[in-house]
Amino acid sequence: MFDVHEMEVNFGPQHPSTHGVLRVLLRVDGERIIDAKPIIGYLHRGTEKLFEHMAYPQCIPHTDRMDYVASATNNLGFVEAVEKLMGVTKQIPKRAQLMRVMLSELQRISSHLLWLATHAIDIGAMTPFFYTFREREEVLDLFEQYCGARLTLNCMRIGGMPDDLPPGWLDDVERFCAKFDAAVDEYESLLTNNRIWKRRTVGIGVITAEEAIEWGITGPPLRGTGKEWDLRRAQPYECYPELEFDIPVGKNGDTYDRYLVRMEEMRQSNRILKQCIPLIKATPEGDIKAKISRVIRPPEGEVYHSIESPKGELGYYIVSDGKTQNAYRCHVRPPSFVNLQALPAMAKGHLVSDLVALIGTIDIVLGEVDR
Repeated sequence: MFDVHEMEVNFGPQHPSTHGVLRVLLRVDGERIIDAKPIIGYLHRGTEKLFEHMAYPQCIPHTDRMDYVASATNNLGFVEAVEKLMGVTKQIPKRAQLMRVMLSELQRISSHLLWLATHAIDIGAMTPFFYTFREREEVLDLFEQYCGARLTLNCMRIGGMPDDLPPGWLDDVERFCAKFDAAVDEYESLLTNNRIWKRRTVGIGVITAEEAIEWGITGPPLRGTGKEWDLRRAQPYECYPELEFDIPVGKNGDTYDRYLVRMEEMRQSNRILKQCIPLIKATPEGDIKAKISRVIRPPEGEVYHSIESPKGELGYYIVSDGKTQNAYRCHVRPPSFVNLQALPAMAKGHLVSDLVALIGTIDIVLGEVDR
């Protein structure tokens, strides 16, 4: 039953701050949110069913289209899951592992830069958009140098990498890393102590660590509550155990803390890249693929494998019948989809204008929510 002062309004799917095609059915009393129901599915393409009708290598370009601003990590999670199913994880050459880590961390930086740009512009700060895209353009240039693409990369293969690094690529990464920390400082000078920014983010969408775990939230929204959980450290993969990096955490679990966590994550990704450069120079050139059959036909069995994508835990569950070159069953555990379910709990009691900040702070991509 509705109170006489309550009404229902649609927020999205056309609203630009819903990041594509998210519709939120709001019940409001004036500007105050009483309930918020996310309605999804406008971008559903049946990706998981497509995975079951294609050979394993053919699936890799389709993983790009889920979180389409973090395609390198999508690729990584899928190829690692298939490698785990085949039992060849330990055969991946060190050079290939380092290349995967470098592309993943560049992708994390690129994803966070796009998040910061859109999150800030949604709340009303336009200048950070121009600053962040300056560095993001350089990262996309590095992707283009390696694989010829800037957004949907298709840059990894089951058993290793498609190609070795082009000449001069490491030098370009080194030049980028040398100045990136100063760029993050510049972004923070615009926002971190900005009183308008703080009034729009401090105390907004507070969620505790216990609530986050109950919802299954991962990534920066979980770490913003103070919970130190990062799959690169908790369930290490590739060569992350050999690298030094910190896991940023917040204290209050609000929109401001989630902002601070992501800002520090960019610095830590830069720190990882700096460590990878000398390590990759010490590996033999061309040693980028394991010696496995060209026909990918894993034995009968099932596997679940997850990685730390820019938005949280990205997992792939694959079932193989041992007979065909495609999965009998494939399911994706996308962080955007799982994290979005906490939006109603975060939004209740806040103003409609705060909903814009909350959608931004979760950092959803609808291609990954709907699949």
